[in-house]
Amino acid sequence: MSEPRGRPFEPGNKLGRGRPKGSRNKTRSEGQDLLDQYLPQLVRTCIGHAAKGSPTHMRLCMERIFPARRDSSAPLSLRRIRSAQDLEKAGEKVIQDMARGKISPAEGETMMNIFESQGRIIEKCQFESRLQKIEESVAAASLRPRAA
Repeated sequence: MSEPRGRPFEPGNKLGRGRPKGSRNKTRSEGQDLLDQYLPQLVRTCIGHAAKGSPTHMRLCMERIFPARRDSSAPLSLRRIRSAQDLEKAGEKVIQDMARGKISPAEGETMMNIFESQGRIIEKCQFESRLQKIEESVAAASLRPRAA
């Protein structure tokens, strides 16, 4: 092994980009072909064992029929958020709902992250509005004649 490890292609090599996206691994595709060949029989056997009461096969079948939900959706009614005061009220409501057990801490954290992003957007819009007013007042003041 006299070849150095690391970057096998020279800088600027357009042909050495690696395997194209979506291309399959040869060994995996051979296994997948074999599995596809026996898939109907395997599924029938699994369902048969589940029907006979095998808990493992039942769990397998049920997980495929009803996959586990990653995030639950908790109904949370909030008013329209237009200002920092609205964000403060919404954040307080989320904290109260977490304390009461209406929403999970993970859902509360997600909501608070959304509120934080919304707050940055509101802050930028308000900053732009204030800056525009200042620029207009400076431009108006420069047009007025100075008193001697």
